[in-house]
Amino acid sequence: MAFINYVTQIQFDFGAIAHLQQECQRIGIVKPLIVTDAGVRAAGILSKVQAQLKGFDYAVFDQTPSNPTEAAVLAATQVYQEQHCDGLIALGGGSPIDCAKGVAIAVSHPGPLKTYATIEGGSPKITAEVAPIIAIPTTSGTGSEVARGAILIVEDGRKLGFHSWFLVPKAAICDPELTLGLPAGLTAATGMDAIAHCMETFMSSAFNPPADGIALDGLTRGWGNITEATYHGDNRQARLNLMAASMQGAMAFQKGLGCVHSLSHSLGGINPKLHHGTLNAVFLPAVLRFNAQADNIIQEQRMQRMAQAMGMEYRKDASAADVAAQLAKLVQLRNEELGMPKGLAQMGVQEQDFPLIIERALVDHCHATNPIHATPAQYRQMLEESM
Repeated sequence: MAFINYVTQIQFDFGAIAHLQQECQRIGIVKPLIVTDAGVRAAGILSKVQAQLKGFDYAVFDQTPSNPTEAAVLAATQVYQEQHCDGLIALGGGSPIDCAKGVAIAVSHPGPLKTYATIEGGSPKITAEVAPIIAIPTTSGTGSEVARGAILIVEDGRKLGFHSWFLVPKAAICDPELTLGLPAGLTAATGMDAIAHCMETFMSSAFNPPADGIALDGLTRGWGNITEATYHGDNRQARLNLMAASMQGAMAFQKGLGCVHSLSHSLGGINPKLHHGTLNAVFLPAVLRFNAQADNIIQEQRMQRMAQAMGMEYRKDASAADVAAQLAKLVQLRNEELGMPKGLAQMGVQEQDFPLIIERALVDHCHATNPIHATPAQYRQMLEESM
């Protein structure tokens, strides 16, 4: 049975940050902990948020690493408890937002964080007691501001997913103005993350028609604006559409993701210095070709509809494999155009890393929702193609 749920209240526009105080009041947050990172502080975005909290007492944790860890969650939890906070403002890209979700669990649930990981059977253990979150994205990539999940590196080094409808932020404030100063490289990497979300969730065989529609519209917006947003970062329309694509990708991926993310989660846990969006961009062509092997009319139609959304011409009698091959080439060309790495080898990945990457990909929560359940040999093939 399909379960379809859209529950986040979203403020979306240039200047939407002005709604922050009213959202705190609506939710009942009196003393928030702002969870962010050093880059957001250095960019002056934290001060913009603080300016919206005049008259509020609040605390700040700005030490979120690029891939959030259990150690960071526990450090922020200590600040939350010592300062007697009653809610969270997650400010930044996916890392601070996911870190804040970890804090929301840790301040209200006992035991180590892995207890609540999805693959550990922990989702039902996450209750309504989680701390309330207001999420303010400063990148256009993960869409974590509207998602029920968080990706965190736990103490044993695994990069695990945490999923619960109780983790969906009570409010998302999507203000494209906060992304105008984002560097080109980060715009490209996070933008390709959003595009991967839209494409991969659309390929998933799960039944969720609203998610399919949202994913296709998000793909159209993301694909059509990522280059302009990357190289002309002050283009407000491009920034708005890329942020919409990010939000839509996450609204859609409640349907499920697949091998792109099972591989990027696995490798990102092994080497936390690797950027998640960059990994998704590099893995996407190989997974497109692999998924086309689900030789049925539905997958063929999905490949064709993605091609249409991306403005790609194809023969009407083309097979799913033919269209997927064209799509894979189109993504590779876009990656090159955006200055992304040409492959995993350029990112320092070696063939000796493959066994552990595959082992962890096979147990990742995204593995089961790919349209084909990949075998170890098939994961190895995707890794080789991505080198």
